[in-house]
Amino acid sequence: MTPLERWRLVLGKYAQHLQGNGLQVEAARMDEALDYLYGREYQGRGLRKEMGPGSLDASQVTLLNWLGQVRELFPAKTAEIIEKHALDRYGLTELVTDPRTLERLEPNQQLLRTLLGLRGHLHGEVLQMARRIIRQVVEEIRQRMESEVRQALSGRLNRHRHSPMAIAQNFDALGTVRRNLKHYDGERQQLVLEQLRFFERNTRRLPWDIILCVDQSGSMVDSVIHSAMMAGILSALPVFRVRIVVFDTAVVDLSGHVDDPVEILMKVQLGGGTDIAQALRYCAQLVENPHRTALALISDFCEGGSPGELLGIVRQLAEARVTLLGLASLDGDAHASYDRQMAQRLAECGMDIAALTPQQLAQWLAKVTS
Repeated sequence: MTPLERWRLVLGKYAQHLQGNGLQVEAARMDEALDYLYGREYQGRGLRKEMGPGSLDASQVTLLNWLGQVRELFPAKTAEIIEKHALDRYGLTELVTDPRTLERLEPNQQLLRTLLGLRGHLHGEVLQMARRIIRQVVEEIRQRMESEVRQALSGRLNRHRHSPMAIAQNFDALGTVRRNLKHYDGERQQLVLEQLRFFERNTRRLPWDIILCVDQSGSMVDSVIHSAMMAGILSALPVFRVRIVVFDTAVVDLSGHVDDPVEILMKVQLGGGTDIAQALRYCAQLVENPHRTALALISDFCEGGSPGELLGIVRQLAEARVTLLGLASLDGDAHASYDRQMAQRLAECGMDIAALTPQQLAQWLAKVTS
């Protein structure tokens, strides 16, 4: 965005003469979102809304989609300021005070993000309505995730033993060829398969401790949602004991709700600063058997505290033989956003760094805990 476009957004639509050729698409969307809110300043001063001819322009912004656009278009801190202005200065409280408005909204992950961001403003009947919507969306996400996660964690292939169960994903192609070589039809030059071979899957006996340490700063909403879902799915498996800890500049242990993603999400406080070192120090106290503990830090790695303290606690955990994974923040489209320099320094201290979807995280857990 050019400096001229930035000034155009700051000054508002009545400075449109500054941009002779008009705003680019992204800047025009920002201008529309800003004008939806800050244009009320002109109305409050008695300036009448301009009337013009009809057009074929895109649908006008409404309160029902405006919050989502603000979070998409602006950095997290800017979006928080705009939302605060909307609620405190301009009284746009319809979304958080009118249950009939919530009833008209389509339950989806975008609405889930919005409700979590405004959770502190929800009360009474609206809060109960929001909880029902959150539970509905969470259940839909869980159904999509659970089968793939469970499949990844059902056990690694045991390539030394075979199973009588014919499961396609366990098919041993090389073993099947060896077993049936004696049935090779030389005249037809075809291998006749009389017996198919399938690998067994290893089962785990001793449980592993899984600690999810989740950054709950404002930019982490999608990762928080996925972490809550993973905690619920993993806690239902007998091979894992799961703890979940969320943090900003404070640390909150939500392990008592690990089997209820909705309750975890309702207790999360999105926003605030980031003190990763303090959160990892707390998680270190939860480690009972380092050799059978996997600690996953879900964060954008933008440390607000001392980098030296963070790197020090990571070294201590790595030296104790705790399995460490740093999961980069993912948005709803699985795009990673994180401090790559800090991620590199964490990797040098013994923490694996990756950007994984929940299904890929399950595959990683299956590998390291087998």
